Amino acid sequence: MTAAGRTRRADAERNARLLAAAARELFEERGPGAPLDEIAKRAGVGNATLYRHFPTRDDLLAAVYADEVAALCDRGAALSAEADAGEALHAWLEAFAVQVATGRAPAFAGAGGDDARRTEQFARWHAALTSAAETLLTRAQREGAVRGDLAVTEVLTLAHAIATSCTDAAQVRRLLTIVRHGLTDR
Repeated sequence: MTAAGRTRRADAERNARLLAAAARELFEERGPGAPLDEIAKRAGVGNATLYRHFPTRDDLLAAVYADEVAALCDRGAALSAEADAGEALHAWLEAFAVQVATGRAPAFAGAGGDDARRTEQFARWHAALTSAAETLLTRAQREGAVRGDLAVTEVLTLAHAIATSCTDAAQVRRLLTIVRHGLTDR
């Protein structure tokens, strides 16, 4: 391969990253319907470059959501090394629930398009997030920080239910704290 081929590939990867970052910012500011022209402009690339990397809005939304899933999984891996297994689990559940609550519009908007591709993609994301949660839960159970009879699906269902009932991160955190401590005064 020539140096020019490597440069083009590096430029293409850089442009895709810039576009995803710009899209994430604009989706946070204006929702998943933010104008694609503005995303390209904010990324410092032309519309043709945007459409070459992301032919549809759903493709762009999926790229943004994939980055968010990867970040949550990375956070889980980092937290698994924390000294307090219970705190690590709850910190990850909070990050997960806040992300779902505040970032769900792009994720749900990206649910359109090809059903088979969408189903496969969401299944991969679900498996990755479940794996991250299970690692943290298992460690917390082993160390006696949480009940041993909990299944990862139960814990994620509770966190997801809280997240989808809220749009405010503070409310998510409060409800997760109530779940964590129950209805006692602790």
